[in-house]
Amino acid sequence: MKPMLRWLSLVAVALVLLQLFFVLRIAAMLVIDPQSTAFQRSEVWRIATQKDTLRWRQQWLGYDKISNHLKRAVIASEDDGFANHDGVDWNALEKAWQKNVKAEELAARAQARMAARNPPKAASKPAAPVKPVKAPKVVGGSTITQQLAKNLFLSGERTFLRKGQEFVLALLLEAVLSKERILEIYLNNVEWGEGVFGAEAAAQHYFRKTAAQLGSYEAARLAVMLPRPKYFEKLPNSSYVAGRAALIARRLESAELP
Repeated sequence: MKPMLRWLSLVAVALVLLQLFFVLRIAAMLVIDPQSTAFQRSEVWRIATQKDTLRWRQQWLGYDKISNHLKRAVIASEDDGFANHDGVDWNALEKAWQKNVKAEELAARAQARMAARNPPKAASKPAAPVKPVKAPKVVGGSTITQQLAKNLFLSGERTFLRKGQEFVLALLLEAVLSKERILEIYLNNVEWGEGVFGAEAAAQHYFRKTAAQLGSYEAARLAVMLPRPKYFEKLPNSSYVAGRAALIARRLESAELP
């Protein structure tokens, strides 16, 4: 029993120290612009090992030098309650939980149906192995703050453990940094294409202008790309992007800035 208690104590201490490390990293962001994120470092490694050349575009801009159209478009598209929540959208979290439970139930039923179609056969004729049903993706209802927490510190895997750490980090970010600072760091580090990070790089890459010069529709198009930037980089003029951008552009004035 004592070895088990000792092991559990060590795990608890390690978790506390890890959270303290995150607090110190976040506190440093009050005055220091983060030079890279965990996601960016993983992308550098992926591109360096898969491509002949490493194309990388990123230029830090202060909050006031980023178009308000882009700020509003990103909020309208990704997190319309950003200015008012504490880092987590509780209603979205509840809906996401319900989706995850339903997805797991559907996956279990599908697995059972497949097993029923392939009942065990005689010993001389073994049954064909049942192909496992792919595990459902974990839907998180992520806010801008949660997305920033994931990009800054965590891997891209979709597990409940990683989601829990993301939840804690989002609360820490909101406790230490202002909403403006969180949005500033997010817009300077978020991915907008392969090797394209931050608002300035995206504005130059897609529209040949600065992030301060982006109009409402251009900002809306960039916001549409955020969930799948590498995919939409190849289809920047698709009907989906155009239609969704037009919808977001009409919602800009209702998007509340911090």
